[in-house]
Amino acid sequence: MRTHNFHKFWLKITAIVIGSFGPIFFFGTMVSTSEPARWTLDLLSLPLDGVQNYNEPTTRFLSALTGGFLFGWGVMVWCLSIWVHEKAPEQVRKAVLVGILSWFFLDSTGSIASGNPSNALINILVLLIAVGPLWLPAKNEKY
Repeated sequence: MRTHNFHKFWLKITAIVIGSFGPIFFFGTMVSTSEPARWTLDLLSLPLDGVQNYNEPTTRFLSALTGGFLFGWGVMVWCLSIWVHEKAPEQVRKAVLVGILSWFFLDSTGSIASGNPSNALINILVLLIAVGPLWLPAKNEKY
């Protein structure tokens, strides 16, 4: 299943995985809609104990930044899949892979340093889903 067409399809999966966190954290910017973001943060910093909250304006602001970056990154990967992939499939694959690996290492290291090692473990699952077949180049084929 390592064809260019399957990679192109998987880039859309990757875009959804990345971008889906954007709206969740965007809604964390307002107290009245922050529960999904609070719960997600609580899940990512296991155990589910309710310690994570969105009471502070600085947390809500950081949630706005995080939501915007993640949604924008997801949209960018989607656009690469529809506008660029056919012209440069291997370069798109590598660019997205390097971006995901960069996120994984920085996010996981920061999670461990901040006392939330459970997020680093959850990141492994997100990494595997987001990357899927993009780990390896597509077999030689014509579009």
